[in-house]
Amino acid sequence: MSSLLIGLLGALVSTNQPEAVSNLVRQTTGVSVAVADPNDPVEKAYKKLMADDDAAQEEVDKWIRDNDEFTAKGAGISRKELNVKIRARFEPIRQQYEEFLKQHPNHVRARIAYGSFLEDLHDEDASQEQWEKALELDKNDPAIYNNLANHYGHTGPVKKAFEYYAKAIELNPNEPVYYHNFGTTVYLFRKDAREYYNFSEQQVFDKALELYSNSLRLDPTNFPLASDVAQTYYGIKPTRTDDALRAWTNALSIAHDESEREGVYLHFARLKMHAERFAEAHAHINAVTNEMYNDLKARLVKNLNLQEAMAKTNSSKGPDAKPLEAAPADANLEAVDKKPGDSFKKPENKSP
Repeated sequence: MSSLLIGLLGALVSTNQPEAVSNLVRQTTGVSVAVADPNDPVEKAYKKLMADDDAAQEEVDKWIRDNDEFTAKGAGISRKELNVKIRARFEPIRQQYEEFLKQHPNHVRARIAYGSFLEDLHDEDASQEQWEKALELDKNDPAIYNNLANHYGHTGPVKKAFEYYAKAIELNPNEPVYYHNFGTTVYLFRKDAREYYNFSEQQVFDKALELYSNSLRLDPTNFPLASDVAQTYYGIKPTRTDDALRAWTNALSIAHDESEREGVYLHFARLKMHAERFAEAHAHINAVTNEMYNDLKARLVKNLNLQEAMAKTNSSKGPDAKPLEAAPADANLEAVDKKPGDSFKKPENKSP
């Protein structure tokens, strides 16, 4: 057991736990950490606000899921009606934030959380205002830099997003979300990244992949993250087939169920079709039995048969034949559905 852990256990039985933990961490690591006192009236009010926010979010999420199911059966309400209902549910939470911040204008965590709340309501200008105010109050909270970087990734200037992601990682190098958001923004805005870093396009790809690698290193069992990283290779030219296959193999190793595994098989098939490894591609497609993939399978089989026929035709023409042209791409498999950073972080565990 480390000396820090032993000390933390001792601090937990102290009569003044927040101060004891803060002092111990500072003495052991050299890092100053402010720990909120759970008995402080302001902290209690803040915790209640967070609980109310979470409860509203959970309720709205359930409404959306239920309405999607009802709509599929022809009984759901319109999207417009649902949005009115959602905004009515969130309005008291907005008022609670406003009232809390009127009483405690220097409460950094509340401003960060309120910014995220407003971002969820697509009120980007208001969310930016809250995060900018939070940054004025605390220059050392990485969540603020991450959230503002996400904002600049959507609205510009993109180069400021690069700067702020780097600052978030400097302040907290152990948060995988920061690397993931940063990698996605570098990947999407390659021209800006080339200018900002004075890189070639391949170096930009390498930087994005390095950031993704760090994210996966810190969160190695996150299947959606691993899949997102693997899909990145569809946009890299020339194609890095072996690297792409390794990325999908990693995703396969952490898939949670057969549905996720079969989705990976289709990506294997797509990559191996382009590499003219046709027998392997057919085997991967045949391994997919889930009905949800029937349309994808049908399109992929059609493209695979076409690609295979073209390869045979070219082969029969001998060494003077024109290079093989690729079969039409399947947008559902090849499209890299990425957006600038969308993972907004809640406040770090600090006092107001």
